This record gives sequence, C-alpha cells and structure tokens, in this order.
Amino acid sequence: MTLPTHAQIVVIGGGIIGCSTAYHLARDHKADVILLEQGSLTSGSTWHAAGLVGQLRSSASITRVLKYSVDLYKGLEAETGLATGWKMTGCLRLATNQDRWTEFKRLATTAGSFGMEMHLVSPEEVKRMWPLMNVDDLVGASWLPTDGQASPSDITQSLARGARMHGAKIVENVRVTGFEMKDGRILNVKTTLGDIACEKVVNCCGQWARQIGAMAGINVPLQPVKHQYIITEKIEGLSTDAPTIRDPDRRTYFKEEVGGLVMGGYEPNPQPWTTGDVPDEWAFRLFDDDFDHFEQHMMQAIDRIPALEKAGVKQMINGPESFTPDGNFILGAAPECKNMFVGAGFNAFGIASGGGAGWVLAQWVIDGEAPLDLWVVDIKRFAGMHRDRQWVLDRTLEAYGKHYTIGFPHEEYESGRPRLVSPLYERLKSHGAVFGSKLGWERPNWFAPAGVEPKDVYSMGRQNWFAPVGDEHAHVRDAVGVFDQSSFAKFELSGPDALKALDWICANDVTKPVGRLTYTQLLNTRGGIEADLTVARIAEDRFYIVTGTGFRTHDFGWIADHIPAGLNCHFSDITEEWGTLSLMGPKARDVLAKVTTADVSNAGFPFGQVRDLQIGGVGIRALRITYVGELGWELHVPIHALGEVFDALMAAGRAHAIRPVGYRALESLRLEKGYRAWGADITPNDTPLEAGLGWAVKLAKGSDFLGRAALERQKSEPLKKRLMGFTVADKDIVLVGRETIMRNGEPVGYLTSGGYGYTIGKNVGYGYVRNAEGVSDDFLRSGTYELVVAADRTPAEIAFGPLVDPAMARVKA
Repeated sequence: MTLPTHAQIVVIGGGIIGCSTAYHLARDHKADVILLEQGSLTSGSTWHAAGLVGQLRSSASITRVLKYSVDLYKGLEAETGLATGWKMTGCLRLATNQDRWTEFKRLATTAGSFGMEMHLVSPEEVKRMWPLMNVDDLVGASWLPTDGQASPSDITQSLARGARMHGAKIVENVRVTGFEMKDGRILNVKTTLGDIACEKVVNCCGQWARQIGAMAGINVPLQPVKHQYIITEKIEGLSTDAPTIRDPDRRTYFKEEVGGLVMGGYEPNPQPWTTGDVPDEWAFRLFDDDFDHFEQHMMQAIDRIPALEKAGVKQMINGPESFTPDGNFILGAAPECKNMFVGAGFNAFGIASGGGAGWVLAQWVIDGEAPLDLWVVDIKRFAGMHRDRQWVLDRTLEAYGKHYTIGFPHEEYESGRPRLVSPLYERLKSHGAVFGSKLGWERPNWFAPAGVEPKDVYSMGRQNWFAPVGDEHAHVRDAVGVFDQSSFAKFELSGPDALKALDWICANDVTKPVGRLTYTQLLNTRGGIEADLTVARIAEDRFYIVTGTGFRTHDFGWIADHIPAGLNCHFSDITEEWGTLSLMGPKARDVLAKVTTADVSNAGFPFGQVRDLQIGGVGIRALRITYVGELGWELHVPIHALGEVFDALMAAGRAHAIRPVGYRALESLRLEKGYRAWGADITPNDTPLEAGLGWAVKLAKGSDFLGRAALERQKSEPLKKRLMGFTVADKDIVLVGRETIMRNGEPVGYLTSGGYGYTIGKNVGYGYVRNAEGVSDDFLRSGTYELVVAADRTPAEIAFGPLVDPAMARVKA
C-alpha cells in the first residue's frame, strides 16, 4: 500500500488503545487520521490479554473512563457489525480477612460516591452465585454487577472497522523508523514505506512505546513484565454466565471461557522482560511456559476452586504486559515534544481502559488539554529520574507485586530509595524522621519520639504515627516548628515580557511591585484549575515561582506551553539550586529575629512579601506566606548552605523548643485552616469559584487571562457545586477521602480529602456539594449532613470557613 504524504494526525500502534484513539478521532472530531501498525492489528499485547473489564478506581475521572469503555463495548457491535465478545457477567472480589473487608467497605463507599452499583455479599451468597467455589475462609465479597469480560482481539477489530467507517486510514506491516524534528516538534514520521508529514503524533505502541518515544527525545517509563495465565478444558457444572472472580488475598483471578476457566495472578516475585529495546519482530509471540513460576498461583487457585485440580489445561499464555512505576497508565502530551501524545503502560487494564482511554486521548489531542482531571495518569507526573531504566524496573516490579495487595492508606513504596535527599537528610534522621518519597525526594512524614521505632506500621484504622503527629501539630500551633520543604519545585521567569506572560497565564493579579508575592491558580479554557502556586516578583523583570514537589514537570510544562508566542522572556527550572525551610508557628518571628539583622516585624516584613535576608552570612530569600495557618516564613536557601541555616535556626529556637516537623502534621494543619490541595480538593475539573477561591481571581480587573471567559459564564448563573468543609466528632472514624456526602438522606457529593484536626479534636474532610438547581448558602445551611464511611453513615457538621481561625490574627500580626 502507498502511504499518503500528509495526515493531520498519525497514530502509531494497532492494539486496542491505538484503534480506540483512531476511532474517536475520526468519529468525534472528523480528524484526518492514519494508524500505522508494524505487524497486524492486535499483534503486540492485545491479542493475549485476559480480557477482564472492571470499572472502579480510586479516581472519579478514571472510573468515568472505565465506565465509558463498558458503555462503548455494549453498543459497538450494533455500530460496526463486528462482535466484541462483551459479556456483563459482573465481578466478585473476595475478602478473607478484616483489613480486606474494610478495604471493600471503603470501595463500596467510593463506588456509591462515583454513582456505581456495588454490593457487599456474604460467603453464602458467593456460594450461591459460584457453586464450585470453596468459601470456607471468606469474610465476604464485593459484587459489581456491571463489570464483565470481552474478547480483546474482537473489540480491537471492531474499533478498527469503526475507525475506517468514520474515515480513518489503517496501514499494517509498516514500521516507524524515526522522526524529522524542528524546534521540539515532529514534522515528519519516517517509516519503512516513506515519510508522512503531520501535525500531531499519538504513540500507542504498548511495550514499544518507550523506544518509539525515545526517537523523539521523550521518556515513556514503562517496563514489560511476563504475565502468565492458563485456559482450562471444560469444567462440569461451570455456568457460562459465571461472574468473573478476583481473589486478591490469594493473588489470583478467574473468568469463564467456553465452559472452562481462564486463571492467572499477580505474584510477589514477578519476572521482568528486557530493560533494553523490545524486539521489533515479536508479533503474536509468547515466552515458553513456566509452570515452576506459575505453581504458586495454581496451588492457591485449586484451594479456591477444587474442580481445577482435575481440569485439563488447554493452553498456557505467557506474554509480556507493560507496567509502570506507580501502577497507573500513561496518557497525555509529552513534556519533551510539543506534538507527541502518549497512550501506553496499561498495567493489564488495557482492555478495561481501552474505550475510555481512546475517548479522552482523542479529545486531548484535538484540544491540547485534558478533558477531565486525568492527573493520576498524566505523563507529566514523571520527571528526569524516570529515565533511569534500573530504577523504573525495580519500582515497576514492586508495583506489579502490589497489584492485589491491600491498599492501606498512606502506604509508601520501598524500592529505589533513597533516590534524592536534601542536605538535611542525616540531621533529620537523627531526630527520628520517618521518610516518605515524592517524585524521588525523601521527605520526613513524621518524627518518632524516643523509644518509638521510626517506621510506619500500616493498618485500616489509626496508624502508629497518629499520636506523634498530633504532638507535632500542637507544637506548630503553640510554639514553632521547621519543615524541610526543599523538594518544592522552583522556577524563574525573566525578561522584558515576563510580566506580560504571567498576566495572561495567572488567574490572580501578578502586576504587583517588586517584593510582593501572589498566590494564584493557573486555569484551562474550561476555567478548571491546572496549577496552584505562588509567584514572587523579585525584580522588575524577574519572577520566582514555587509549586508542589510532584507537580514539577506538569506545572513547568503548563507555563512553558502557554507563554504567548513572540514574547521576550526566559523560563528555567532552578529546583536544585534552592533548599526550603518553612519556619512556622507563633514563635517563628522570635526565632527569625535572632538569626538576622533584618526587620522582620509585621510593619517591616508584612504578609505576602518577599525579602532578601542574611542568616549567618548566607544570603537567603524569605517569603512571608503559610500553608499551616500560622505566622511563618518560607526561607529559600542556596542548597549548599541549607545545613548551616538549619543549624542556626535550631540553635536560635532552643529557647522556644523548636523542633523539625513532618508532612503528616502539615496536612492536618492545612485541613484545619481549609487550605486547598491541588490534585485532591482542586483539580482541572474544578473552578476557583466552585472551590471558594474567587477572591484569588482578577475578574474585576480589565486584563484578559486564560480561563477568564469560562469563569465569566459561570459567574452569570448559580454555582452547581461548592467545596465545603465537614467535621465528624466520632474519633474512631478514619476519613481518607471519597466518603459520600449525604444531605437530608440524599447523596450530594463526596470528600476530596480527609484527615484529623488535632486542635479541634475532630475528623475533618472537604468535598464538593452538588445541586443542579444551585448551591446557595441557604441550601447548604438548611441541610442535615452525614458521611458514608466504609459503608456506614455517621453524622457530620458542615463548615463555611476555616475550622481554626484564631491563627489568622497571628498570620497578619
């Protein structure tokens, strides 16, 4: 076949993700799209996928993506005439211990929050639904009636036909060999059949996505892992509409197929494939059977379904699947290349995700921004460290091994640590620091008191750090603490047009004099919050921008991509040049005044200001701002001098019992103050008006900014959702987020974040209350509220402002 010389969009990869993306680009957007497949459609990982389709995830947006897949698969055959093998059998997830049962009760609550049907059923009910199963060890099971199974190859062929019906071209047996690029953009896709000029490229290459990305200079951090399952001969008494089973405590899954069973699992000792390039010639190929490695699953499966012991094995499938370092798939615009998008690394969820992933990825390609809050799968959650293939391998194998383990709240990964440490790492360790990891940085989560082992002990109830964190929290409210926040991402925008660029990108007014800081959101075209950060004007033509650790790649990319063309400014990432010490608490000024000759009184250094100070001969940048609701400063210190400045603060603060404080206390302090967390309380799905941040938007000012039109439209009618605080007095309750909010007995939303407020002695949560007719103050005040926590209702009080506010007087003092 002769390739066209030009296409608007080139999709590379003919598995389920590529075909779904091409289908949606053609159907929804009438795009001129061509799909290139190096072998035959489905010949990579799709053809040997097990085909289980589940829908519930911990993110509302990703659950919506998976629900969309189910809806698409139901109707696809009617549209294209090709069967998909879709069967809505429902899915049973089995629990054999109380922690797993608590997890399922939490998941049932999450399902209700997201509008999904999920039931908790008894062992007797499981036995009735699945007579061949041994239920002696069960506590119970969860039942999702709308889950099911499908034929991966059939779905893909049906999507491919649908794509062709809507005008897409599909070419098989053509290999991409490289890209012609200019100024960080792909101009031409080079192939074995010639070059194609294009505007955008979508990399849906499965286990080859990493090496195709590398041709354009982008990093796709995934790792192929060998995944095995068996297909049995017919089993007497097995119903053809038997529910699929996930038996996570035994690490196995089952689905009915032609009267027999498909059975596989996720072992704690997975076998990786190559860390090098995947061979091009791997169409429809498998690894040799490895019954020795698979035996661990077989033993568990026979205990669960004794009939398996006598069933013949028709076939063993041992093929590579693409997994990622955090178990979430990879979507979105590559940060290193302006016009390559990625859909890969589906962690054995490719069939379940395929329809919805293609839908949102197509929209993303057309609009240049995600249509939903897809942060948990956004390729921009990764950073330079993810180019280290050994690190990616180690972390990915850990993630694979956790595929079916209990998801304890606040659980940390252990592999590949420590990766990045602040100069204070050893000092903080000597204080009993228990570290967590964020984008590779070791950060103290809490400090173990004398006699307590500095180690997290996970549970579904209160964890071992609860009381020590309460002590840290109280210390910041009463005295002074110091937080090592050196992992903050830090950028600088400079040049004659720097102000003009930020005035367009920022929702708040940054046209302030030198020495002032601005808290602001960055908005998308829908008015949704893409970033939440501070901008300090340190010179007429220089701005210092500080944002969260995990958002470094995302926020840098968002700003860089939205600087209007033709402006004269320079944008750089200077994260590693500066460490950050946050000095917080009512005694913070007393400590700071001891180590500097600068005037740090409220008159000399008001809130919302930035100043250069000297501490012990070290020039530092001090920002008067707080995320804990107390008097305080962020002290940005040249990284080489961080230890020296920390020691000076600790010595000066001895009279006030200064102590280092961790991120768990930071979280409880900010919850009491009602400060929003990006990625939880505020996301690209939420606007500042809905989030109670309208005061931080320059609508009253005449200048235009990205997202302004959407906010003006929203302001002209009643808000349909608003972020509100809630408290629960029952101290035995544990809030972690996604608990359903009930108003007068009806669900109206769910918590976006939850924790404990030690000052007020209550559980604290935040979530959006929704009402199609509008969410007025009267509507909110007139309701009686409950939260559904682990499937049980508990009374809750709604809060309109900060839960701890005397501190505000100290902040401004």
